[in-house]
Amino acid sequence: MALLIKALLGAGIVILLGVLAKTRHYALAGLVPLFPTFALIAHAIVGSERGVEALRQTIVFGMWSIIPYFIYLLSLWYFAGSFRLSVALFAAVACWAAAAWALIALWGRYH
Repeated sequence: MALLIKALLGAGIVILLGVLAKTRHYALAGLVPLFPTFALIAHAIVGSERGVEALRQTIVFGMWSIIPYFIYLLSLWYFAGSFRLSVALFAAVACWAAAAWALIALWGRYH
């Protein structure tokens, strides 16, 4: 049942993104993915299964994870002016992956 609820939440977000993208307030579609839908699920699971200290570590890592997302947005902003959309999206995801890999490597080294 919990898996079904998670899937419905994800589907609801996708529908909301599609609806917002078609309105005059299309820029709000950039805010919706930042709603902590999946973070709420992750924090509830970690907090209930691993305890408060693990939850606090997860929260701190989540704060640092803003950096790869910022790199994704910055690179997509740049690439969107230079390449077709599909290429720009792929390149931005590659930048995100590189930044996420660096974050994970550094986190593992220092924590």
